[in-house]
Amino acid sequence: MYLKFFGLREEPFGVTPDPRFLYLGAAHREAIASLYYGIEAGRGFLGLIAKPGMGKTTILFHLLEKFRSSARTAFLFQTQCTSREFMRFLLAELGYNDDGQDFVRMHEEFNKRLLQEARAGNRFIVVIDEAQNLEPSVLETVRLLSDFETPRAKLLTIILAGQPELASKLASPGLAQLRQRVSIVNRLEPLPSWEIKNYVEHRLQVVGYQGDPLFTPEALAEIARFTEGIPRNVNNFCFNALSLACALRQKTVDLPIVQEVIADLDISKHVPEVSSDAPVAQVPVPTANVPLPRREEVPLTASRAPGGNGASLTPAEARAYMQQLAAKLKSWQGALDRTTKPHEVRTGRHSSD
Repeated sequence: MYLKFFGLREEPFGVTPDPRFLYLGAAHREAIASLYYGIEAGRGFLGLIAKPGMGKTTILFHLLEKFRSSARTAFLFQTQCTSREFMRFLLAELGYNDDGQDFVRMHEEFNKRLLQEARAGNRFIVVIDEAQNLEPSVLETVRLLSDFETPRAKLLTIILAGQPELASKLASPGLAQLRQRVSIVNRLEPLPSWEIKNYVEHRLQVVGYQGDPLFTPEALAEIARFTEGIPRNVNNFCFNALSLACALRQKTVDLPIVQEVIADLDISKHVPEVSSDAPVAQVPVPTANVPLPRREEVPLTASRAPGGNGASLTPAEARAYMQQLAAKLKSWQGALDRTTKPHEVRTGRHSSD
């Protein structure tokens, strides 16, 4: 392990959504500020859209931490479920477990707990992560949660977080009522190349690194290009780069190390090649009643051409071969056209019938 080699207290490039490591780039700062305002203003439904690996779950944990002392929270990530299972998961997050209750009783229990929190002066925040996996029927159940309110305020705030597919679902006509209730939507974008250096150094500082830069400028530029600014990709890449540098007993990650890691992470090398012996797809044959050319009329192929056995043709032989092939194809196409054209009956005189 490279921690001791580089003087690190713990893993700086882990894969868990630890809020301590949250790097507040421009897009992340804007998303947190917007979500925070939406909760404070009691806007009901909020949205957070991001590609995989952008750090949305880390943002959500960071946000809930800010409200830990003034709100009751529920974090749901089991989104491949039915409406009844969804309500059971939600109540379980509140410390209530009773699998025997019907759907109506679960709603009543949930409403009762919302009122208890409201009387105690607490907000109630429900975060649904990976919400793009919810079935439309379950999203309709989520919409109905917004009906829990008093004449003066909403009893809960619901944050729908997910990948871009969530936006596609919300845009569907069948979910128009839910979409109308989502008052704030934030989208996380990849880190620009110039921010990768700050991102890497931030994570190293969190774990106590104080030495010279571990990554050369050339290495960081190549990391930014290869990872496309996606934080999870940067974490995985830096972990591999530091591991390789440690194995080489090298205190700095330079361009050669980065290039070797890129080669190691090239997943295309592990995709099996298609065998040349694989069956070739069959081309459909026209079903029209067209007489096929007799065997002796088939144009010459390379193996039947003058000089046979696959030998190369002379220019004159090649020209004759192509002329013969073109004539046969033209003849066959003409026969096909005649069989598919509607028959015309000519009587020699016009009929008034």
